[in-house]
Amino acid sequence: MKYRLSLKIFLYMVLIMLSLIIIFPFYWMVSASFKMSNEVFSYPIKWIPNVIKWENYVEIWNKIPLITFYKNTMILAVSVTILSLLTSSLAAYAFAKIKFPGRNIAFICYISTIAVPFQVYMIPQFIMMKQFHLTDTLMSLILIQSFSAFGVFLFRQFFITIPNELSESARIDGLGELGIYFRIILPLAKPAIATLVIFQFVFVWNDFLGPLIYLSSTANKTIQLGIRMFVSQYTAEYSLIMAAAVCSLIPIVVLFMFTQRFFIEGIATSGIKG
Repeated sequence: MKYRLSLKIFLYMVLIMLSLIIIFPFYWMVSASFKMSNEVFSYPIKWIPNVIKWENYVEIWNKIPLITFYKNTMILAVSVTILSLLTSSLAAYAFAKIKFPGRNIAFICYISTIAVPFQVYMIPQFIMMKQFHLTDTLMSLILIQSFSAFGVFLFRQFFITIPNELSESARIDGLGELGIYFRIILPLAKPAIATLVIFQFVFVWNDFLGPLIYLSSTANKTIQLGIRMFVSQYTAEYSLIMAAAVCSLIPIVVLFMFTQRFFIEGIATSGIKG
């Protein structure tokens, strides 16, 4: 009994230390965002500034069109997330609940695309979007990012944990496949939905390479490109750069706070069956 208690205390201490190591860069970023630029790299580090400069968060919005970047990124992230939920869950329902010839082979072939690096197909995708005259538009990124092999895998693993008797009973009662999907399967998949929402939203929000390839005009740039533009123009304004980084982090933190319970449950249950 004493051994178990000592082991538990040791594990908690290790977890606390790891948590502090992970939190350290974020705390430094927030602290630096309230300092003067010449105090950011001062030694020894002042974790709490002598004078808190709130003006940094006002100045960053005035020096670059951060509202435009926020709006573009939010439109892109929300659109891609919603479309990914729809396409991934529909495909996963077919792979998990509808029997058809070659189902497992098709699923394996589709999921295997996860292993293909983006650099392999980014040029063909760009050529295709250019032929559609969609370059320098948010629509190009929405189209290429709204289909997620990872999302299909996640939903399929969750759907197969739902008893087949539910869908079979619904079919006997005359309910079609779309009716079963919308009325029975999807309401039970809240953990999987929350998990994909977090993964997809965070990926799109933090994506730099995709917008860099397709977006060129300032009016269409995302927040990551906007911060990079600010860094190239004001290389010495480190406190403002940190303030911009904090502003870009807020939506992700808020999203995770509201969905963390379902997210943890989705991660725990999506790998029960293979």
